[in-house]
Amino acid sequence: SQEQVEANAETYVAQAMKILDPEKTTIVHNGDWMFPMGLKELLAVASKFTVARILERDDFTKRYQSQTPIALHEFLYPVMQAYDSVMINADVEMGGTDQLFNLLAGRELMEKMGMEPQVALTMPLLEGTDGVRKMSKSYGNYIGLTDAPADMFGKTMSIPDEMIAKYYRLASSKSLDEVEAIEASLADGTGDPYQLKRALARDLITTYHSAEDAVAAEAEFDRVFKENQLPEDIAEVSLDLTPGEDGTVYLAGLLKDAGLAPSAGEARRLIDGGGVKIDGEAVAPKSYNIDPACLKSGVVLQVGKRKFARLA
Repeated sequence: SQEQVEANAETYVAQAMKILDPEKTTIVHNGDWMFPMGLKELLAVASKFTVARILERDDFTKRYQSQTPIALHEFLYPVMQAYDSVMINADVEMGGTDQLFNLLAGRELMEKMGMEPQVALTMPLLEGTDGVRKMSKSYGNYIGLTDAPADMFGKTMSIPDEMIAKYYRLASSKSLDEVEAIEASLADGTGDPYQLKRALARDLITTYHSAEDAVAAEAEFDRVFKENQLPEDIAEVSLDLTPGEDGTVYLAGLLKDAGLAPSAGEARRLIDGGGVKIDGEAVAPKSYNIDPACLKSGVVLQVGKRKFARLA
């Protein structure tokens, strides 16, 4: 819905302003020019591109060759993104390397409409905390710019050692010379991956929060992971513990409702992998339905090493 779109947009603005100066930044909404467009205007813009040109986009090419359906409206995405560049008269458009086609489409449309074409500036994609797929909220492998300091520290500590240098290069405040020295130390074995990750976590938190938050997050990490204590600020959740006909409650669903797992299916996978604890006791594999007596007020649910919720 429009309300959901606007709510999501606000979260993007909040993240962007962690980097940008609000006093020097103008926020525009492309709905301001897209919603008033009629069929005549839409066809005029679409006519600037050929089907062959749109099919040059890598994902379209692969889907076309594999005979995977491509809906007609999908072709309009790069066209309308290009139109955004026209409407704001962009000098530079910045995006990940996976956005190169769309950025170049903007250049092409601007040129065809008699404008100076924008510069396309691409940045390398950063793999997520799994070290395999690109960092994405959908994959659950992301470190969010608005994550709490403790979460940011814990997630950074979980990245694979082979990703340390890339995270320093793409995400830290270190200079190029400092990053190259870190890369060299990792290559010759003189660099300690554990300590380098701690330093990286402090750097990220200092950038997006404060130096004081970085110190506190590091201390909290040590308290929880070195001393095996519970975090001090566990969120309290109210869950529906009404038992089913068999007298049990669906634990996988509760974990989803508590925000500890993205879905009940993922929660079941975590249970089977031994990644779920109730008051410090590991839940046995396949224990998807449990006695509600185990879930009294004050009980702490834990998923993995960093996700906790206390029952209200």
